[in-house]
Amino acid sequence: MTEAILLVGGKGTRLRPLTVHTPKPMVPAAGVPFLTHQLARARAAGVEHIVLATSYLAEVFEPYFGDGAALGLHIEYVTEDEPLGTGGAIRNVASRLRSGPDEPVLIFNGDILTGLDIRALVRTHETTGADVSLHLTKVTDPRAYGLVPTDGSGRVLAFLEKPQTPEEIVTDQINAGAYVFRRSVIDTIPAGRVVSVERETFPGLLAAGAHLQGMVDSTYWLDLGTPAAFVRGSADLVLGRAPSPAVPGRCGDRLVLPTATVAPDAKLAGGTVVGEGAFVAEGARVFGSTILPGAVIEPGAVVTDSLIGTRARVGERSVLTGTVIGDGAVVGPRNELREGVRVWCDATIPAGALRFSSDQ
Repeated sequence: MTEAILLVGGKGTRLRPLTVHTPKPMVPAAGVPFLTHQLARARAAGVEHIVLATSYLAEVFEPYFGDGAALGLHIEYVTEDEPLGTGGAIRNVASRLRSGPDEPVLIFNGDILTGLDIRALVRTHETTGADVSLHLTKVTDPRAYGLVPTDGSGRVLAFLEKPQTPEEIVTDQINAGAYVFRRSVIDTIPAGRVVSVERETFPGLLAAGAHLQGMVDSTYWLDLGTPAAFVRGSADLVLGRAPSPAVPGRCGDRLVLPTATVAPDAKLAGGTVVGEGAFVAEGARVFGSTILPGAVIEPGAVVTDSLIGTRARVGERSVLTGTVIGDGAVVGPRNELREGVRVWCDATIPAGALRFSSDQ
């Protein structure tokens, strides 16, 4: 296997305001754009040629990654004029592929952090003679996912939409968002219109008698679609729980980028990242959080399981838990922000304006 398609065109609406100015795959995780981790893992598995299927804020990708040479890759870019869905995006980049009709093409989504053994998925695809092979993972509560039951040999039996009743939960296996396609199968996807591989392509192939193979790999897997998940994924990369050759430093309790400044008595723990040019002042405590480039955490602030946007500022003695602060936003001193709060880009919260406790 020498080539892959990376689907990076989504708008990342569940991650806003992080994705107002930045496409989801380019939001930093463990100090580098999340996409860097995926590219590095693909290269480590033997992939040499990658086509990025872009759409939302497409102009951001190429200036950063260029032709991919710095990562040992050859990267090409194809931009959709209108969003085409997962299947439509795959079909839209088919002309850039170099593989022969029966050769494998790896495809994965730009918002999944996983420890998947990519080589094992390709071996499964080749040894079973499948038309499409899918990475499946087991989850404790599969109600939010599409279920993929298989027979004893791993052959896919059905694709079941999100179950609504206990009787509909026939398996704990879900589609984990990474596939190997026989090259010729990609050409059967309709061109020029919206197509979902999950709802149209895969069920259609199954109905036509194609061989779809599932491989269960229950190593680390996380959908980074929500702010809480994204913060957790970044922390897990720093802590070494999620594998990536692209983490810019040793795994440990914290990752401080070279031009960041952290006061000697500030406390950082839980996989916290402090980005380039960011500043964490004296007495501040930051746990399991991501501080993006140029952000400022003022004296005595406490930030837990949160993401602080580029050039944002958290005021003195403010307490943030499970929150997202957009790029350029200012949280004044002595505020309290709790789980689920999202402060939009460039917004300003005056001193002591938001609290969940007395100001005394």
